Amino acid sequence: YNQQKSLFKFLGSVAGLYAIWFLVYECWVGPNDYVDTWLSEQVAYAGAWTLSLIGYSAKVREILILVDDKPTVFIGNPCNSLALMATFTGLIGAFPGDFRKKLFFIPIGIVAIYMINVLRVAALSLNHIYSHGTVDFNHKYTFSFVVYAFILGMWVIWVKKYSSLKVESQETSSDAA
Repeated sequence: YNQQKSLFKFLGSVAGLYAIWFLVYECWVGPNDYVDTWLSEQVAYAGAWTLSLIGYSAKVREILILVDDKPTVFIGNPCNSLALMATFTGLIGAFPGDFRKKLFFIPIGIVAIYMINVLRVAALSLNHIYSHGTVDFNHKYTFSFVVYAFILGMWVIWVKKYSSLKVESQETSSDAA
């Protein structure tokens, strides 16, 4: 019964935090467009910088990455990782655990999500150059899977290392012998 109660409390907290995020985004962040535009620009510049580190001539025009003066990737608001950062924050925020540990883990997770998104954007730029026909598939599926798996992995780390959840181990008959 306690596990079911904890599950419903977690799901209720996630739903509540999602509702708050939705209202804040729809009423202020989205219509204002400042945060989304700023983050999209930062991702574009970091993606171009990453490409430059590995020897490509990359630059940014607004939120478009150019390699050798040819457009490769446009970072739209849905691809700037803001929603992923909010989702991660909500998952960690809703899960049982010490508030101080959450204040430590959430910013690390946000930075990690930003970094993996920058790598995703740089990789999509290279994908555009070397295999243009696969960009749409990789954007929609491959990189989405990688990013969501990464976020799930960070959440699992939180649950196992930092949360206050105590998982009871059950002994099987072979263990008892």
